[in-house]
Order: sequence, then structure tokens, then C-alpha cells
Amino acid sequence: MTKKQTAKFLNFRYKILALILVVLAGGLVLLPKYQKNEGIKPEQLLANTISLERYISTDQMAHKLISQDPSFILVDVRDENSYNSYTLPNAINIPLKKLLDDESKAYLNQNQFDVVFFSNDHYYADQAWILCNRLGFKNLRVLKGGLNHWFKTIINPPKPTEDMPEEAYSLYDTRKAASMFFGVVYPDQVQSNEVETPKIAPKKIITVKKKKKVAEGGC
Repeated sequence: MTKKQTAKFLNFRYKILALILVVLAGGLVLLPKYQKNEGIKPEQLLANTISLERYISTDQMAHKLISQDPSFILVDVRDENSYNSYTLPNAINIPLKKLLDDESKAYLNQNQFDVVFFSNDHYYADQAWILCNRLGFKNLRVLKGGLNHWFKTIINPPKPTEDMPEEAYSLYDTRKAASMFFGVVYPDQVQSNEVETPKIAPKKIITVKKKKKVAEGGC
């Protein structure tokens, strides 16, 4: 499959996902008013689903990781084997099928950090976002393009051609510096057969305060 065919397939996949999310959210709007639903109102869910503000770019994420921004939690929603094979620094693994477990909710339903979901692309991360958003969880984000786009833009950024504007070269220099931070070695770094070890941010220990359960019933 060529790059153009792959791009068309991914665009088609994302459009289908967007359509599914809108249909699901729209269906909730039509539910009877007397039906009790946990979380936000269907009308608000529909508005949130259409909005693209939930996405955070790979460049923004690289900056947060390099600057050791303590305000967010990275949540890898892929399976455990994929997580153990490769993931982003300091990310925790909550597979999509375990997203609504009580132990997972302690990380997802809290007000201390922003929660950034990611997967190979942002297909499954979007599903995680819609589930948690429906329950009224706050500060939810999605890494746009997921790990696939992370590799294309940060780990292996394409070098601009001569006909590109100066901004493209500036962006490339920034992304190249980021890739070096994350362990990528370029030929011009190698001197006297010695390679400088990149400085990786120390692993962040995340502690989340669990919300107290409110007892139901009366005396």
C-alpha cells in the first residue's frame, strides 16, 4: 500500500469514527427526558464530540515531556504487550477494556491532573475519551495521531526540502532536538566513535487521591 493510499485509508477511518461518535451522541439526545443517565447531559456530549479542542499535538506533548511538566498523566489505552514493547515516557497502561474498572477510575476521574489518552493512532484513544467524557470526567485530552504520528514528527522528523519556507526549517530543528532528547542519534553527533548519552527525564511517580464513595440510603 502506497503512502497516499495509507493516508486515504486513515482519513476514511477517522471520518467513520467521527460519524459514529456523532450518531451515538445524537442518539443520546433523543432519549426520554425521564431516563436517568450518569454523567453529562446528552446535548453537552454531542457538543464535546464535535469539538476538536480535545486534541493535543505531538509537538506540544514533546515540549511537556522535555520540560517535565507535572500537570498531566499519559494513559496508554493499548493492550499490555504493546505497552511493554514501546510507550511514551512515564505513561501508565490502562487498556481500553479495563477503562471503567474501579482501579482505573481513580486515575481518570480526578481533578489533580490533565489526562492524555493515546494509542497507535488516535482511534482507540478517541473511544476512551468519549466513554470518560460521557461519565462527566474532567480534563480529558487525546494525543492527535497517536504513536504513529509521534514517530513521524518527533522520533523521525522529515528534513525539509530547499523550496520550503524558513518556518519549516525552524520546526525541523526543534523536532530534531526533541528526537535527540528521546534517544535518537544522528551521524553528525558521532565524534571519535563516541556517542553522548542523551539526558532522559527521571520517571515521574504519580499519586492520585481517590475520591471517597458517598454512602447511599438513609437511616
